[in-house]
Amino acid sequence: MGLKIAFVSRYPPVHCGVGEYTRMLSSGIKTVMPSASIQVFSTGEAGWDKYYDESIGVEIIPSYQRGADDYQGLVEQLEAVGGADIVHLQHEYGIYGHTPAIMEALIEARKRGLASAIVVTFHTVLHKLGVRSSRQLEVQHTASSFDAAIAHSVLMEFELQAQGVNPNVIVKIPHGTLVNPYLGYPRGSLADKLGISVEDDEFMIVTPGFLRPDKGLDVLMSAIALTNSRMRLVVAGEPMGVSIEEIPALGGRVTVLERYLSTEEILMLAAMSDAIVLPYKDRPGKYSVSGVLHLSMGSLKPVVGTRVPRLVELYEYANILTVPPRSPELLAKKVEWVTRNYEIAASASASLYSYAASTQWPLIASQHLALYRGVIEGRPPAYYESWR
Repeated sequence: MGLKIAFVSRYPPVHCGVGEYTRMLSSGIKTVMPSASIQVFSTGEAGWDKYYDESIGVEIIPSYQRGADDYQGLVEQLEAVGGADIVHLQHEYGIYGHTPAIMEALIEARKRGLASAIVVTFHTVLHKLGVRSSRQLEVQHTASSFDAAIAHSVLMEFELQAQGVNPNVIVKIPHGTLVNPYLGYPRGSLADKLGISVEDDEFMIVTPGFLRPDKGLDVLMSAIALTNSRMRLVVAGEPMGVSIEEIPALGGRVTVLERYLSTEEILMLAAMSDAIVLPYKDRPGKYSVSGVLHLSMGSLKPVVGTRVPRLVELYEYANILTVPPRSPELLAKKVEWVTRNYEIAASASASLYSYAASTQWPLIASQHLALYRGVIEGRPPAYYESWR
């Protein structure tokens, strides 16, 4: 009999990276274990009626407000469905606020027999320099009372330890990767599907994802202005704090696709590109990883990025393609180098591509299932690597 899994997370159609993550993890789990029952207890932003993701086989149950002070509604909904084997919180401060209320609700649910085990994935881990109040660190401290706390990178793992989280509950499981199904498609046909115009002989670089100030788009524009190569830059995503008026056309060399991009559309963009550029700025006091980086890695194209915590995996596996943040001159030189030395850049990405293969979603889902079985059976998460 399959596991009964309850994710606590946002979920599409809400525009949210964590929601997309939960959907891809759910899909991976259903691929590996078709008998698994998955319900997502979500925010009410898509309406308060239950709905069903037919393509995956996941039921979504709106249960609480985003940033709520009280999560009794979540506990009541869990009770209404008879609880679950695993209740897995996909935690992000922008969803669950800056108090441990959501964590405490799940601990209460376990006490009431509504979960055999509770797990949290921290999509952002805070350093003390990044907190607004001491209560934010309480969120991470509370993870010591969970059965497992998942971190996506070594930086996040050790920061949790440094914050005093019990190291015996911490497990590092990477973000999952989709191998791009659009590789090999003609550039023109993909461009038509996306509604953009590009030339076949242009060197095309793309920067996809939400248009936020921390994405370093101002640095990128300054860098592109310094390059001499015949290239096209496509910036694509839903504006969040950056208006398209702030993105110069640079003589027609820059195309802006201003809308929310589905995972499928990001994959199309990556497939039609020659390279992907992620000029992120550092976010002091915050550790996370980039879902866009994983979509990019699975597209088997050179990825140029900055040396910031969100791109630590790029730094680990393709250091030669990274530059310091906030350095347009160095970014311009690196992009120019890739255009002139494309085969070398692709070869230098071999380790990154291998990492992409090793973090495909079915493999990451299998790691989650191994962890779930272990904590249900009472085995400490610290022994995860030895028994998965």
